[in-house]
Amino acid sequence: MQSHTPASSATSASSTAPAPRAAGPGDAPAVGRAMAAAFDDDPMMRWLFPDEAGRTDGLGRYFTTLFTRQYQPHGFCEVTGDGAAASFWVPPQAREKAVPDQETIGALIEILGPRAARLRAGVELAAAHTPERPHWYLALLGADPAVRGRGRGAALLRSGLAHADAEGAPAYLESSKEANLAFYAHFGFTEIGRLQLPDGGPTLWQMWREPATGGSRV
Repeated sequence: MQSHTPASSATSASSTAPAPRAAGPGDAPAVGRAMAAAFDDDPMMRWLFPDEAGRTDGLGRYFTTLFTRQYQPHGFCEVTGDGAAASFWVPPQAREKAVPDQETIGALIEILGPRAARLRAGVELAAAHTPERPHWYLALLGADPAVRGRGRGAALLRSGLAHADAEGAPAYLESSKEANLAFYAHFGFTEIGRLQLPDGGPTLWQMWREPATGGSRV
């Protein structure tokens, strides 16, 4: 269960953005900073981190933990060449890692404190409604606001979808921002459901994309 902050409009030219590359452990500080900035105004992150004074630090620790303990070692993570944008994917063969393991949950509980129950409830809700068909799961996509609108989000999304298409696999994501739906629709995603997070949390839009073939890729 994650939210998304696409970093560019659907019409942005990805050729102007630094090319995506595989993210390694050494990218953790840059990824943490970029994601903290990207998700500062995200509805789900504000639900988890309502205290504005400590949000930036909390988000940085939260995303760095997810990156280092979960998605970088077990999934497929990419960053743009300047480190200002990143995407976290989980391929079908690593599906059991799409939900944070107990060690990661423990680390996140320390970061979230009394709001850890919200994370647990959200993870359980999302896991219970995840499509059964094998798919590439886009857990996170975001960029530092300073570089939004320059094609980084589109470049990262195209790169991940190219891997899914090469395997003939569909893709799935959950977005906590309604404004993001048009961005994903441009890349072939369609809404398949909505999940309401508990305790005053935001809506998560579930989106699905069938694999593209031949010239139909975007």
